Amino acid sequence: MTSTKGIVGRPFEATEAASSNEPPAAPGRSHLTTEQYVRGVLEGDRAILARTISLVESTKATHRALADAVLGQLLPKTGGAARVGITGVPGVGKSTFIEALGTRLTARGKRVAVLAVDPSSSVSGGSILGDKTRMLRLGVDPNAFVRPSPAAGAMGGVASRTRESMLLCEAAGFDVVLIETVGVGQTETAVAEMVDFFLALMLPGAGDELQGIKRGLVELVDMIAIHKADGDNRAAAELAARQYANALHYLARRGPEGAPTVMTCSSQTGAGIEELWAIIDERWSAMRTNGVLAERRRQQNESWLNALVRAGIERRFIANPAISALRVELLEAVREGALTPVAAADRLLRMWDQQPK
Repeated sequence: MTSTKGIVGRPFEATEAASSNEPPAAPGRSHLTTEQYVRGVLEGDRAILARTISLVESTKATHRALADAVLGQLLPKTGGAARVGITGVPGVGKSTFIEALGTRLTARGKRVAVLAVDPSSSVSGGSILGDKTRMLRLGVDPNAFVRPSPAAGAMGGVASRTRESMLLCEAAGFDVVLIETVGVGQTETAVAEMVDFFLALMLPGAGDELQGIKRGLVELVDMIAIHKADGDNRAAAELAARQYANALHYLARRGPEGAPTVMTCSSQTGAGIEELWAIIDERWSAMRTNGVLAERRRQQNESWLNALVRAGIERRFIANPAISALRVELLEAVREGALTPVAAADRLLRMWDQQPK
């Protein structure tokens, strides 16, 4: 196999082919067949893995057909990795934390894939894609694969093809898949519906910690970790942890897992990182043994199917010429206050019902 040490996955649509939508093959490289994509991924060739993720991220119809064929053949080889979602507000240190955790896991011999979703500009559509520079050690670690992908307006803080990318990483033999969400206030339901363990990083000393608790987020996360718990921040982090733990006793969901775990950690000193992973690993192992993991994966697949159907219906609805023309007319009336959004939506839906199916 060709050495791929140090290769960092490049997002196809955020690089040279972003506007041209050309096939995902760099200049001078021939296009791959379905069999070549499948074989390369199964052999753990990270260069081929990066190209395959580029393929599934493409919106071109021919690429989507090829991507579906590749995923179909790889599907039986997926499902073996621990899927961990990591969220937090900008500045909490998600990338620093992931590098600290990831390097410790690779030192143990685990293969770690990082799918880092970068925020996309609402004006230009471009994304920062800075994780390649923030995760320098993981980026050159032979047991790691770092793939930044633009969110491109996808709701839930994850890129629209993150699920497919996750499956590809599993088929390539990675033991742990870490999914870093945008963390900019979007609903976190999407990432919770694709991972086995959901971790929220919080900052110490950021005002009243209890005011920062979002009920919806608390009902989704499995752990809250107060990050940057070092130096002068240590006392503030420990206080925040106690406040979160007390609040979660009353606010959090009740189920087999109970209230989310609350702890402190520091990527700078390494304090708490090993303990944090031990909790995740123990929880994941228990879920595999008691059947909870299998049932959760089934529910996640159902949610994925429903989300794809909803997205497909929306695309077809908006792309319909008659709907599009009426929508422009009604939108102007809504903007001018001559028509309520409810009435406009009702007219559009009634026209959709009348379209030949």
